[in-house]
Amino acid sequence: MRFLIVGGSGLLGSELARQCVAAGHEVAATYLTRSGETGGVDWLPLDVRRREDAEALIGAFRPEVVVNAAYRQTDWATTAIGAVNVALAATAAGGRLVQVSSDAVFSGAAIHYDETCVPDPITPYGAAKAAAETAVSAIAPTAVIARTSLIIGDGGSSHEALVHALAGGRQKGVLFTDDVRCPVHVADLAAALLELAASRYRGIHHLAGTDAVSRFELGLLIARRDGLDADSLPSGRRADTAVPGPLDVRLECAMTQRRLRTTLRGARRFLSRGQEPPLQTGSEPS
Repeated sequence: MRFLIVGGSGLLGSELARQCVAAGHEVAATYLTRSGETGGVDWLPLDVRRREDAEALIGAFRPEVVVNAAYRQTDWATTAIGAVNVALAATAAGGRLVQVSSDAVFSGAAIHYDETCVPDPITPYGAAKAAAETAVSAIAPTAVIARTSLIIGDGGSSHEALVHALAGGRQKGVLFTDDVRCPVHVADLAAALLELAASRYRGIHHLAGTDAVSRFELGLLIARRDGLDADSLPSGRRADTAVPGPLDVRLECAMTQRRLRTTLRGARRFLSRGQEPPLQTGSEPS
């Protein structure tokens, strides 16, 4: 298949590109300031905030599938308007769209959220992701909108970098004990997204790990895996700070997991020292 990964130089985009190449697909990936390093990929510059640029690039490449993983947490134009521009261009080119969304669309008031839950964001980033979901649903009714949680890699994520910096005394701050999410491994997430891209499914899907852990517990797991001094990690409560954001958001993924061969592992499993690669299990017919 012919894939275009929008936002391909980030952690998730790079893994998507790598898995596409490994599967023998034809792959192009976009970047804003610096191209990725994955070989076998046609790296293309794109500012998704410019509708005419998105239309020109996607119209010229004519992808069968577009996965939009582009976002900037502090930039509404990239996260929300960029998603609109990509959806319009993908639809005009006849491509299938997979829009990557976030658990930030939820306030945490309900704690547990399945695929039927309506967004109630309390941060600008969450509002931008919710707006992107609404726009994509209207522009591309057959698109997949995949909400995920904290994305962890094998050392390449921002969360892992923060833990290393805190453990090494290179950065001040704390890891919150009352801020709970369901982290997902980037390899599991990318494999699941590509499965959904090749399926007949549409609409909202949840792709998160099976373990609900606080940011502090996640930090301990990362520190122990990487041989850091876990006792040196500072902890605190988000509720005692002025840092905005939901506290406890747990994505329920049972419906989506039944449709997938890839198992979405929990953080306690994929951060163990003897971590296993993503598993392939049974799934509903695609």
